[in-house]
Amino acid sequence: MWPNTSEAPFLLTGFPGLEAAHHWISIPFFAVYISVLLGNGTLLYLIKADRSLHEPMYYFLAMLAATDLTVTLTTMPTVMGLLWGNHREISPGACFLQAYFIHSLSIVESGILLAMAYDRFIAICTPLRYNSILTNNQMMKIGLGVLMRGFLSLLSPILPLCWFPYCHSHVLSHAFCLHQDVMKLACADITFNRVYPIILVALTFFLDALMIFVSYILILKTVVGIASGEEQGKALNTCVSHITCVLVFYITVIGLTFIHRFGTHVPHVVHVTMSYAYFLFPPFMNPLIYSIKTKQIQRSIVRLFSVHSRA
Repeated sequence: MWPNTSEAPFLLTGFPGLEAAHHWISIPFFAVYISVLLGNGTLLYLIKADRSLHEPMYYFLAMLAATDLTVTLTTMPTVMGLLWGNHREISPGACFLQAYFIHSLSIVESGILLAMAYDRFIAICTPLRYNSILTNNQMMKIGLGVLMRGFLSLLSPILPLCWFPYCHSHVLSHAFCLHQDVMKLACADITFNRVYPIILVALTFFLDALMIFVSYILILKTVVGIASGEEQGKALNTCVSHITCVLVFYITVIGLTFIHRFGTHVPHVVHVTMSYAYFLFPPFMNPLIYSIKTKQIQRSIVRLFSVHSRA
């Protein structure tokens, strides 16, 4: 029996009341995880191998796919370990590190979606200056800025978790570690850890969503001014995939936020299911959306399979 101190491991939780069915629940989870790895891995390979995809739009898509892959690889070991082998224990250090990556990568993903909106804005509103604005150097700066914002902004709430004493229950409510889940178990003043995330969400997710919305209003205004209906359709078609990914991401974010804030009387299984949807649905959908909606990606996939079939 572990002593009730900060050094004791945390205990992960799967689906309460459905422990006997965890082996069956693991089947769709494993299928989704494999689909996420294959889908995003294929996108990364196509963008690297196909020179016709060496454009800013697809470089941002590669960043999105890499982020989705990393999020998946961050949660997959604990989720599948619990569902397959009922491995509930996780050390404090591993737990804090997992929470850090999960939350940082969420902000990184939001930043990439904003960068993709900026790419579409430049491509449609100032097409003649597109290549001079989005140079390789500029792309690297944007990518680095998005990463730094995500990973540096989460140090402040995550580091105190390492110093807090945990003298209450060590049982978490998910099969992975979340900041809001861990901080509630601390026997310390957690005022900063309660307030800071609210400010951070306002300055990242909310502000990103607002700027994406404004960019698409300006894009729509520009497209309406285009005389040809065919050209209007072509311009908007390049935005469809991105708009769909934005909706998938922010709808799951808003849904999870509302459940956590206002769903006190909602069954716990709904909380758990929404958390899994938040971490699995966007990474699962993004490759499908771009494969279905983007002709360049479709042609690249066809070329990939035709090369392998001839080999």
